[in-house]
Amino acid sequence: MSRITGLPQGPWTYPPVRVGLVGAGPWARAMHARMLAAGPETTLTAVWARRPEAAAEVANAYGAHAAGSFEELLDQCEAIAFAVPPTVQAALAVHAAAAGRALLLEKPLGADLAAARAVADAVAEHGVISQLVLTKRYHRATREFLAEAATREVIGARSCYLHGAFLGGEFATSWRLEHGALLDLGPHLLDLLDSAVAPIVSVRGTGDPRRWIDLTCEHSNGAVSQASLSGSVNLPRARTRVELFGPSDELVYDTAGIDHEECWPVLRNEFATAVRTGTGTGIDAARGLHLQELMQQVIVDR
Repeated sequence: MSRITGLPQGPWTYPPVRVGLVGAGPWARAMHARMLAAGPETTLTAVWARRPEAAAEVANAYGAHAAGSFEELLDQCEAIAFAVPPTVQAALAVHAAAAGRALLLEKPLGADLAAARAVADAVAEHGVISQLVLTKRYHRATREFLAEAATREVIGARSCYLHGAFLGGEFATSWRLEHGALLDLGPHLLDLLDSAVAPIVSVRGTGDPRRWIDLTCEHSNGAVSQASLSGSVNLPRARTRVELFGPSDELVYDTAGIDHEECWPVLRNEFATAVRTGTGTGIDAARGLHLQELMQQVIVDR
C-alpha cells in the first residue's frame, strides 16, 4: 500500500464525475482535457470557451459536447474545471458555485484579492467542493518532503521557482506577462514554504515580478525563508527547489527529477473522491485565498 495519503488505491467504485471544462487554450489542451477524459474517476462531458471553434476542437478530440454558452455547460455537468485567466475564472467560478457545481480551480483564484475572496466566499456559502491545481502537491516526492519536514525543526529556508515561459511560446499569455511571476509562480512556492516550515505570517518583496522578484517570509515559528521567482530566465527546464535548515541535516526538495505526469492521476482521483464523498482535501479555495492574501502583502509593500 502506498505511504502517500490520497494516492489512488484500487479500482474506482463510484460513478464517474461529469466535468465541464472552461477554456480551450494551451493548458486546457495539454493537461485539463486529457486528464479529465482519461478517467475512470471523471468524464469530460462538455467544453466551453469564448472561441467556439477552439471549444469544438478540444471537445471533439475526446467525444465531449461543445457547449454554446457557460449556462449550457453548467447544464451538462456536475463539476467545472477552469483553464482560463484568473479574471475570467473568478467571475465564472462564483456563478458555478451558486449553481451548486464542484470547482477545480487554477491558481491564482483571481487577478486580485477581492476577486479571490469572492470565489472563496461563494464556495463557503453554497457548500460546494473545491480543489486547487497546485500541481506539485499531487506528486509523491512533494508529499514525502512535506512529511519529513513536519518532523524537523526549521529555522530558515531558501527556495526558488524559475522558468523561461515569459520569454515566448504559447504559455507567454497576456495575464502572465501583465502580472508576472508573483501571481503565476508565487502560489506554488508560498504554499510549499507555508506547509514545510510553518504558516507564513508576513511577506515582503523586492524586484520586478515581470523579471525577477525576491520574497522574504516570516513564519509563525520564528523561522525566516527566502523565495526567488522568475519566468524570464533561459533554463533548459523549469526549476523548483526548497532547502530547509535547522539543527538537523539540510532537507532539500528539488523538482529536477520529477515527472509531472505522475501528478494528474492523483489530482483526478482526489478531486473525484472529494466530489463523491463531500469531503475536501484542504487544497481548496480557502487555501487559495490564504495564498492570495500573502501575495497581496507583497503588492501593497511594493
